Amino acid sequence: MQSLKLRVAIPTLFAFLLLVLALVAAPLAPAALAQESVDSPALPRTITVVGEGKTSIKPDIARVNIGVEVMKESVQEASAENKATVEAVLEALKAAGVEERDIQTSGYSVYVERYGMEGPLAENELRYRVSNNVNVKIRDLEDVGSLLDAAIEAGANNIYGVEFALDDASEARSLARANAVENALAKAEELAELAGVEVGQIVSLSEIIGSSGGYYNQMVSASAYMGLGGGGGTPVAPGELEVTYQIQAVYAIAE
Repeated sequence: MQSLKLRVAIPTLFAFLLLVLALVAAPLAPAALAQESVDSPALPRTITVVGEGKTSIKPDIARVNIGVEVMKESVQEASAENKATVEAVLEALKAAGVEERDIQTSGYSVYVERYGMEGPLAENELRYRVSNNVNVKIRDLEDVGSLLDAAIEAGANNIYGVEFALDDASEARSLARANAVENALAKAEELAELAGVEVGQIVSLSEIIGSSGGYYNQMVSASAYMGLGGGGGTPVAPGELEVTYQIQAVYAIAE
């Protein structure tokens, strides 16, 4: 008889505990939800755009890499001839008006040719190649063609293109930057109109890394000069450079 009473009491006790837990938890649920609602931040009401500004400007300098390459049966012969030819090229450049500060050695190498068209060469067939290159800055663009001709006449046999650039690009960058800000605002206003809102104050403005004040250089192919030697003067057209700038702008949506 006592065993039966124990089996009846256990289910009753379990049901009673469930009822108590339900009564305790019920008033806590709305409070927890209310607290969660208070802590959740409101989504920002902003418009984010990328503005791009461009401006075109004429270059005022040219850069060119001029080299001399010599191949002989001995390294001494190749080195001596290369030295003499490079000195002649430098003298020709200076005589044509290039200042010493605008000439800088960019590479010097000695290489032995151990393989020919049909495979490895015998020791008595080896050839030594000596190469010397200099970077030259040309400040008067009207002299580019004649300077290249002078270098070739003096013995230069490698010319790695001509790069037209700006000696000081700060003014062009400032103009491109201003155009980028103007472009960003125009984009934000267009988006706001499409969404039926109005643009408010600017929240943040930052430059996009890697695009600050870059410009597209005008390049002239090196092949235009290979094999030329004096005479009519190499034709060169500097054209224009395009300076580009990008910024990211965040505007608040007006209330």
